[in-house]
Amino acid sequence: MINRRDLLKVGALASASAIIPFNGLFAKTKLFSDSIQTIKPPRLKIGDTIGLAVPGSSINEEELQDSITNMEKLGFKVFHTDRILKKTGFLGGTDQERAADINELFANKEIKAIVCARGGYGCNRLAELIDYNIVKANPKIVCGYSDITTLLYFLYSQTGLVCFHGPVATSTFNEFSVNNFMNTLVEPKDTFTMKSADEDKDKPDYKRMVINPGTAEGILVGGNLSLVVGQIGTPYDINLDNKILFIEEVGEEPYRIDRMLTQLLQAGKLKNVAGIAMGVFSGCEEKKQDPEYKDAFTLREVIEERLGKLKVPMIYGLSFGHITNKFTLPFGIKARLDTENASITLLEKAVE
Repeated sequence: MINRRDLLKVGALASASAIIPFNGLFAKTKLFSDSIQTIKPPRLKIGDTIGLAVPGSSINEEELQDSITNMEKLGFKVFHTDRILKKTGFLGGTDQERAADINELFANKEIKAIVCARGGYGCNRLAELIDYNIVKANPKIVCGYSDITTLLYFLYSQTGLVCFHGPVATSTFNEFSVNNFMNTLVEPKDTFTMKSADEDKDKPDYKRMVINPGTAEGILVGGNLSLVVGQIGTPYDINLDNKILFIEEVGEEPYRIDRMLTQLLQAGKLKNVAGIAMGVFSGCEEKKQDPEYKDAFTLREVIEERLGKLKVPMIYGLSFGHITNKFTLPFGIKARLDTENASITLLEKAVE
């Protein structure tokens, strides 16, 4: 039973808490990555061995052969474990099997880079199964996009490893994508400018839009919008202050884009961002055939209304995302965003 003295103590504590500033009660947790030391992986060389990984959804035999062919055409050898075609529900094997692949590929001294065969879903389930000590002891290139965004967040936030938001092994490796892949990972330069492709620029999804003109410099981080938002509140989130955030999306209607951008704003993630580089948000326009969507906000209206108020350099329609022409964007190095030229310039080599 609580006596009068205990009640007085409770009352005193309650009164004291009432004078604590609101922000003090909900103080932002310092993220591990706020003071992380960056680790650059060794660059790729023609003839090196690339390890294929399936950390999210499963692949079939045809997709595996496409992945091998694509990597070999670029001049690389290919390795994969016997778990590569595993399937568990909607995943490429159990969580333990997929994490074991990542850990094994990092530990294998013969493997010089890890290219994910596809995205899909499932990387977020591997957070506590990845051996980050093995990663730090054996830094190497990791490349992929879409769901692989989560894996990039894990590796960078926990080890400082510079990763790469670029093609998966089943992507279309056309001249544009190969040029950016090679100039970023194989033949790095002190500075390298990636300028967006002009193809398909007249399609609604691709049409370029400068929301706020200008240039911005900062560490480049980001990926698929829904997965960037999904890191909020986890130990794997990244402080976006003074960084260039790059985001892309696929198959999400404007109201869902609105919801995700609103969450970033409400969480304070964009308060001090240096700039925002948006790729192509494929298939994210309103469903015009649905009467309920008559006069609804368009994707562009949502982006302008939600983000335009930030007053930092910002552009939509750069060459990355679920599209054919892809940049290979280093996750964790200094870059410059130029809205006038629709370009991202790497201001340092992303690999050693």
